[in-house]
Amino acid sequence: MAAAAIQAVVHPNAAPRRRPCWSGTPEIYFTKSIDNSRLVKVEDPRRSREMRHFGIALACLFLFVMAYAFQHFKAIEYGYKIEALKSQRDSLVEMNRALQLDEASLRDPERIDRMARELGLQSPQAGQVVQMNTALPEGTSPEVASLMPVSVISTR
Repeated sequence: MAAAAIQAVVHPNAAPRRRPCWSGTPEIYFTKSIDNSRLVKVEDPRRSREMRHFGIALACLFLFVMAYAFQHFKAIEYGYKIEALKSQRDSLVEMNRALQLDEASLRDPERIDRMARELGLQSPQAGQVVQMNTALPEGTSPEVASLMPVSVISTR
């Protein structure tokens, strides 16, 4: 009692400490082997049906997501292809414009006449030029090409 009184004096707010009544023996655990090999798990049909429905729903969701992703990426790919084809079309239009300008400058009659004179060619004489019209006048028959004598004049 004297020890309890001293402790109460030292720690007035502390709760009294309880001492275990049997503190001398250690705890000992023994292993026990359990053989569960003969146990059989019983299938729950409701649980398996729920799992099957869940699997089907998950597969459908996966297919919908994949279809959306496929369409999305194809749309992006087609957008890139369209832009590439537009730029190719623009470059071809520009090239066509440049070729038409070249053709117009090459068909210039003054240029052709100047080059012919540099090569030593002369203007045709009367009767050497035969006009080939697409529409034949009435009462005429088609003309057959014939070899007319050609005289070559050289400047050398």
